[in-house]
Amino acid sequence: MHMTVKRGLKWGGVLLLLGLMVAAVFLWDPLPDNPSSEILAANASKYDAEIIRDDFGVPHIFGKTDADVTFGVAYAHAEDDFLTIQESVAATRGLLARYKGGDGAPTDYIVALFDVWDTVNANYESEVSADVKAIADAYVAGLNLYASENPDKIMPGLAPFTSKDVIAGSLFKTPFFYGLDGTLLELFSDDRMAEIALDPGTGETAWMVSPRRAPPRGSNAFAVAPSRSTDGTTRLIINSHQPMEGPVAWWEAHMVSEEGLDIQGGLFPGSPMVLHGFNRDLGWANTVSNPDLSDVYKLVINPDNENQYRLDGKWEDFEVKTAKIRIKIFGPFAYTAERKVLRSKHGPVIQSAKGSFAIRYAGMGEMRQNEQRLKLNKAKNWEEFNAAMSMNALPSINYVYADREGTIAFIHNGQYPDRIEGWDWTKDMPGDRSDLIWDGYRPYENVPILLNPKSGFIFNSNNQPYDATDGPDNLKPADFPKSMGLQTDQTNRSLRIMELTDGTTKFDRETLLAMKFDTGYAKRSQADKVLSAVLEHDWSAEPEMAAAAKHLLEWDRQMDIKNRHAALGGLTVVHEITARFTKIPPPDPLDAFRQAVAYLNTHYGRIDPEWGEVNRLVRGDLSLPVSGASDTLRAIYPAEIRDDGKLHAIAGDTWIAMVEWDKDGKQSASVIHQFGNATLDKNSPHYADQAKLFVTEKWRTALFEREDIEAVATRRYRPGREN
Repeated sequence: MHMTVKRGLKWGGVLLLLGLMVAAVFLWDPLPDNPSSEILAANASKYDAEIIRDDFGVPHIFGKTDADVTFGVAYAHAEDDFLTIQESVAATRGLLARYKGGDGAPTDYIVALFDVWDTVNANYESEVSADVKAIADAYVAGLNLYASENPDKIMPGLAPFTSKDVIAGSLFKTPFFYGLDGTLLELFSDDRMAEIALDPGTGETAWMVSPRRAPPRGSNAFAVAPSRSTDGTTRLIINSHQPMEGPVAWWEAHMVSEEGLDIQGGLFPGSPMVLHGFNRDLGWANTVSNPDLSDVYKLVINPDNENQYRLDGKWEDFEVKTAKIRIKIFGPFAYTAERKVLRSKHGPVIQSAKGSFAIRYAGMGEMRQNEQRLKLNKAKNWEEFNAAMSMNALPSINYVYADREGTIAFIHNGQYPDRIEGWDWTKDMPGDRSDLIWDGYRPYENVPILLNPKSGFIFNSNNQPYDATDGPDNLKPADFPKSMGLQTDQTNRSLRIMELTDGTTKFDRETLLAMKFDTGYAKRSQADKVLSAVLEHDWSAEPEMAAAAKHLLEWDRQMDIKNRHAALGGLTVVHEITARFTKIPPPDPLDAFRQAVAYLNTHYGRIDPEWGEVNRLVRGDLSLPVSGASDTLRAIYPAEIRDDGKLHAIAGDTWIAMVEWDKDGKQSASVIHQFGNATLDKNSPHYADQAKLFVTEKWRTALFEREDIEAVATRRYRPGREN
């Protein structure tokens, strides 16, 4: 019996080993080698860019042509954040799971669902303009040159970078800025999402599709005309709220060409153009909008053929493809998950436990984004800027504009679907009627635009377009059909601006900045509703909570560093405010208050620590107190409520600019970044050199003139050439 058991164990071990060997054969999927340095650098000689890094490490990039400059932009950005650029490329290619494991699988599936690469391959030659092709070619030549010089930093099998990567990146990512990811996540039931994700993980900085990783969709923008300014100065504040790290974190650059570029501002990893910023004549701030730009159609599936759906009384065949998602296990081992991808005449199709749905959305197949951005970067006045906007190639995003002539404007930009009237487009639509499948967008002339309002002041804080000025001439809901899907909500920040302005009192520089850095919660805001519920409750049966409620009652609703009531108030309201991003249901206000009291007592032994003790800007070994909180004008969003009693800022105020043209047209600009331009290099002096300025709400001067740049230059070089 003993020998029989030993013999069985022996053969069992052999079979297990054989099984592992067979599995290894099937799972062996090594990434290919990257090309040689010589091959990667082959196109670099076509371009000549000079990069001058100033005393804050910001690159000022000069070239004869626009292409020369974008070549330099790519190289300089790769020096500062090559890993994030690569992860963005991997996400756009639908290869994120091969590098990041199962956590990247939903993103890869959506790339296939959106038909990104078939669209780009079919339309690149016909729909991408010659000047944008030249810029894309130059941009990837800069990336490939940097890769050739740093082969140890290239993700295996990712190089070479291609021009189509640039176009595909814009095509894939821009619809997410008006909340399309939220629509997708609602359609996928929990079971279906688990099937797609396959191996859920924690994720890091790559472009992931998940509610808990969704960046806060916020931003502030202010424009003041000379008539509203105490000194006749036109002012623009650019203040988007982005994650502080990752694929949609700001990186700053200044681009100058002999073909008309002379602009500085913020770029995302993988972007060849300034996304918002200012040139010598004008500037603009972007804020995220939330119009209804996508529609969901409930499909009727043929009970006898799962690959057919009903349309106008007939069964139509789906377009059927198979997405092969390569998912990393470890090292060279990966497995391939196959998922059917369906497309109807409406658009991509999602099958979930809730049924089969098709989606039609703004930005479907749109490949002209970079062409419009190039025109915006080179515009010299309102007429040129507005002409560029009339391309209507960007699916969404508000624009707040100002220029040296004193013109200010608000554009509630969007590709507004040309829907038929009479239907409630906020609900799921019947998918069996072709007349409900809209084709194209309303003309740009229908886009809500407010130009030079009487009050001389324009603002937006992600609120409805009907409150864009504090004067009498706001846009009116009656002027726009409901089918446009314009948003109708407010934020705390917009409500707070309306509390702080009166339509007539003029702004000086300090007053405008005080409003931008205001830390208060407004009446009628989400925070106010939570606080009212807590303060109206009878706590007499709980003495500790009654004392805490008395302390809360004394709070002035401000979130400044020294405030000893802000920690209790801020922790009470933060769940409610951030729920729209995280999709995590907030606790009842009373429970939220109890949790805040317990948290502060546990970590501080008191309920009244200074807010700056709790709220921190952390970068490497540097930890600084910072004012502001979620949805205040001084926007600081925490990563989580940590176990150590600290809130570490993860998003909110990041790269900010104040641009001014005095009454004689002379320009000046002040800027600040929350960390510094060296995004990933912890050994760089510019890894956190702006952080102390940022938390103290101070600025650095933006440099335009070459002699001023050279006076503070720390490095000058020409990538690919002798320096």
